[in-house]
Order: sequence, then structure tokens, then C-alpha cells
Amino acid sequence: MTPIVLGISSIFLYILSTSLVIKDSLNNTSKKLSIVPAWLAVFLHFDYTASLFIQQQAFNFNLSSTASIISALVALLLLLATLNNPVEKLGLAIFPVASITLLIALFFPDQEYDLQINSWQMSVHILSSIIAFSLLNIAALQAIFLAIQEQQLRTHPPKRFIQTLPPLQTMESLLFQMIAIGLLFLTVSLISGFVFIEDLFVQHLVHKTVLSIIAWFTFSALLLGRIKYGWRGQTAVKWTLAGFSLLLLAYFGSKFVLEVILNRT
Repeated sequence: MTPIVLGISSIFLYILSTSLVIKDSLNNTSKKLSIVPAWLAVFLHFDYTASLFIQQQAFNFNLSSTASIISALVALLLLLATLNNPVEKLGLAIFPVASITLLIALFFPDQEYDLQINSWQMSVHILSSIIAFSLLNIAALQAIFLAIQEQQLRTHPPKRFIQTLPPLQTMESLLFQMIAIGLLFLTVSLISGFVFIEDLFVQHLVHKTVLSIIAWFTFSALLLGRIKYGWRGQTAVKWTLAGFSLLLLAYFGSKFVLEVILNRT
């Protein structure tokens, strides 16, 4: 199939899976079958990315393409998490975002920014960065659902959607698991960057480096607070969203300014 057919098919399957998850939520059920189309969507999404790589002989790391790749990885990580945890409802946020970023990459592409990766060192840095962002993205969504769930459980009775989510304690446990794994990859990303990149504090990288370091300290403080002081609930939610906001600015802030505002790569 051509890249355009792969992309459109993936978008359709993301939307189908989202619709099925919504239907499960309205019916107060949780079925694994609702995410089967999402598995196919992710497969086609990566197939689309691979076909472009073969055509261009390089990964295109402009704003829209990067967002598309990350959203596909976020969706894949969520689907893998559903194998052992009842977190299908997170697809209500993740699948539509994946379809939108893919739609933008298909029909509103940015200026090409091809990056040839010729060393394992840069591969480690880029891959660990993308995985860290993806995992912490899921953690941020988990935190939002956790905040909604905690607020709704104070009402009597809670709304139907909240009743389909895992217990609050399970949601919190999953949140901190995601943060711990995401922080591990973020650590690898920062260390590999300092070791393998000549100057992380040049003008076009300095804000990404500084914000990523602050985000690392934020997530580390949250995990330390969890272990030492038993932080949970709204405290965990606020720290998670603060840390992810810093990463969001670090990963996409410079790309937006350079590619959209300044029209540079």
C-alpha cells in the first residue's frame, strides 16, 4: 500500500477503536475487543512511517512528523500496558491524538528536516528521548484520569464512566510505575546527550537541555516524595503534570518556534 493509503487506514482504525471504547464506557463495560482496531492502527501507523523512511532514506524529524511518530509510540505503549492492566480507557485521549497528528503529517506536512543517524550513540540518545517522552505522556494522561476519578468518587453516586475505571489505588500504582520507567529512559537520554553530543548548551539546544534537566528533577522529587512522604492524590497529579509540561516545552517548544514562527529548520 502507498503511504497515503496506510495513513488514512490507520486514522480510520484509530477512530473506530475510540468509538468502541466510548461505547464500552457508556455501557459501563470494559472489553479488550474495543482496542483490537487500535492494534491494527498502530501497525499501519508504523508501516506508514517506515515507508516514508524508505522513500527518503532518512527520518523526517520536523514538527508534524515527530509528533506523529511519538503519538504512534504512545499508542503502542498503552496497548502493551493493557495486556496486564485495565487501562483501555486511556485510549479515549491517546487514539484521537494519534489520528490527528497522523492526519496533520499526511496533509499538512512541514518543511523537511531529514536526519541521518549514522552512529549507535545518537540512536541511543534519540530513541531513549522519544521513549521517555512517550511514557511520561501516558503518565500525564493517567494523572488527569486519576484527578477526575478522585473528584468524581467524592460525589454520590459517581458517574458511569468513572465506574468503568480501575480502583483508585490501582490507578495510582500504574501512574508511579509509568513515571519510574519514563524517568529511567529520561536519565539515559540526558546522560547519552552529555556524553555523545559535543555541546548541549548551544543556542538551539540550550532551552531543551535546561527544561529536560528541570523535568528530571521534578519527576525525581515526585518519586522521592512518594517513597519518603507517601505523596499521592492531587499532589502526585500536580507534580506529574508540571514535569510533563516542562518536557513538552523542551521537546516541541524549539521546533514550534524554529519551524512555525521563524520558518527555519
